[in-house]
Amino acid sequence: MLKELETQLLALTPTEKSDAIRLLTQSLNNSWPGITKTPDVCGGDACIAKTRIPVWLLESWRRQGSSDAELLQFYPHLSAANLVNVWTYADAHLEEIEESIRKNEED
Repeated sequence: MLKELETQLLALTPTEKSDAIRLLTQSLNNSWPGITKTPDVCGGDACIAKTRIPVWLLESWRRQGSSDAELLQFYPHLSAANLVNVWTYADAHLEEIEESIRKNEED
């Protein structure tokens, strides 16, 4: 698997490599700009900083076909940068987000 990943990384453009390095660094440091996890807020789920809007909720809306423009209309206090942070976090924590979506669909 590592050899396959190495081949894929070498095929990336310089910009894509930079993005991959940023994502890996964030993952190693558990540091996600604009995303917070607070035990007493939204059950400890990852949320947009200074809000109670969980990442899983926006990812769920996106999977149902909502565009970024629609989400920004529905949540006018959010910015496009907030959504970029959400999508980056969601992509990097797919299992966590899918589990949260499943859990909340059951409730």
